Amino acid sequence: MSIDLPQIGPRKIVYEDDYQQLYKVSADFGEFSKEYVVRDSGKRAGIVAVRDEQILLVRQYRLLINDLSWEIPGGKVEVDETPSQAAIRECKEEAGVLCNDLKPLINFHLGLDTLLNPTFIFYSNDVTQITGDHVNPREVVLQQWISGKKCLDMINEGTIQDSLTIIALLSYMNLDRH
Repeated sequence: MSIDLPQIGPRKIVYEDDYQQLYKVSADFGEFSKEYVVRDSGKRAGIVAVRDEQILLVRQYRLLINDLSWEIPGGKVEVDETPSQAAIRECKEEAGVLCNDLKPLINFHLGLDTLLNPTFIFYSNDVTQITGDHVNPREVVLQQWISGKKCLDMINEGTIQDSLTIIALLSYMNLDRH
């Protein structure tokens, strides 16, 4: 089935800060048009860090649930970084863990209409705990190495609610690593 793609109008920025840009854009389909408000947060990256068959999770406060959330390390890809460099930096900042020999796991978009946030997930079995003060205490409350089975249980129980983490963990568990 083939459809004619709409004519996309110019972006009109309605809000912008260091972390995101909100803009309006219209799509003219010919017989009708639609206006979208898009949130562009830029690229983000995350990593499934694995040591002795245990997966690293960090615990952080999240406003929208007003609670702590179990997540894989991850965050914004800075302008001068590749997604893999960002994943390494985030794991070091959030958990004091250095990941080497990253392997791509999955890339995805959380939304395809109004959220522009391409996401790149990696995994690494070559991880080292770094001594010293690398963890940002304003970001991470706790870090813990958890078995894959326990991670799946935490997803099914609703203990892990973060979509990036759920997608990453389920993708990792589905890998054929033999």
